[in-house]
Amino acid sequence: MQTLQTGDMAPDFSLFDSLQKKHTLVDYREQWLILFFYPKDDTPGCTVEACQFKENYADILAMNVRLLGINTDKLESHAHFIKKFQLPFPLLSDPQGETSRQYGSLFKLGPVRFCKRHSFIINPQGQIAKIYRKVNPKNHSQQIIADLKTWQ
Repeated sequence: MQTLQTGDMAPDFSLFDSLQKKHTLVDYREQWLILFFYPKDDTPGCTVEACQFKENYADILAMNVRLLGINTDKLESHAHFIKKFQLPFPLLSDPQGETSRQYGSLFKLGPVRFCKRHSFIINPQGQIAKIYRKVNPKNHSQQIIADLKTWQ
């Protein structure tokens, strides 16, 4: 599979959140979108990253940007994680890892599959504006906000 690059059209997806609402890429046309892939709900690094996004969520929304988290965990796991940390944004379940694979974010080891910590900024036309393959959970949301400000 060819690796995604800045300027490529973002792969479409159709995934459900913890409230069983379906999200597709087309739902976010005409606005900026952040997709962040993360390994596992309620683990130390993933909790830090999600809580940093929560702390900066008002700034993200103020720029008319939407935020979605994606991993291979089940909807019930997402619901628990959202409730435990009062996360204000949807977490999408990709149980087969198909969307994660299309974004180059799936790690498979035998029957075990989980997402790598990657993020993508998608512009209002559906193109990938920025790819983050090396993510520090402690400051990633601030890094994304700073990058978004250069386009706003």
